[in-house]
Amino acid sequence: MSLLASKSTIFASFKSLGALFLFIIFGLFLDSYFFIEITENAQLYANISMFIGFFIVFWQVNKRVKEQMIYAVLIAFFGEYLFSIALGMYTYRLENIPHYIPPGHAIVYVAVLYFSKAASIIKHRIKIEKYFTYFILIYATSFLIFKNDVFGFVMTIATLLILRNKPKERLFYLTMYITVAYLEIIGTNYLCWKWPETAWNTFDFLPSYNPPSGISLFYFLLDLGCLWFYKKRHKLAWSRMKNIRKLKMH
Repeated sequence: MSLLASKSTIFASFKSLGALFLFIIFGLFLDSYFFIEITENAQLYANISMFIGFFIVFWQVNKRVKEQMIYAVLIAFFGEYLFSIALGMYTYRLENIPHYIPPGHAIVYVAVLYFSKAASIIKHRIKIEKYFTYFILIYATSFLIFKNDVFGFVMTIATLLILRNKPKERLFYLTMYITVAYLEIIGTNYLCWKWPETAWNTFDFLPSYNPPSGISLFYFLLDLGCLWFYKKRHKLAWSRMKNIRKLKMH
């Protein structure tokens, strides 16, 4: 059964986000403080696991998504070195950029994309967006109250305000927020990486938690970058698709 054509929200959710969440638990465990007690080559096993997962996903998706996955890896590579190494926004366990991180960004992108494009999910889109928004507000507010996560809360509110005027992209980015929140909780609890006590370890007026709740705002730059590159590479096809959308609206 095709994920996108599936009439079951449970099937579509499990085959996209469910599979991703299980892979995150397993893949990051291989770079966790648990696993380094077993072997000094923990990150090597995490890298191997990720590249196997990446090529399985890459093999299954269509040509358009394959191209976007390549863009995601390239953007993530430069973004990680900028935000982690150059700006010190967060720090990985070995103070490097693990090889599994850039392809990991691409897999997250694809899973969220397929979830938000599945027919059964689109059918209940308004209801899902509402529940996701409530969850995000409760999640970020809890972090603010109990963890003094001002940085995460500010980014969360910024995200929700931006999405108010983007109905077509709202489901994708709300899903991305929740997915990234899950990813960050797993990664930081495994001690794969760590966030400082203030934003960029510089801005004292923006205390942060490890992880900050609304950090998905920076993942959106990756998503927008993938779309921008695809538009530039396929200007004619993109223009044709926009015209078709306009005709359908009328």
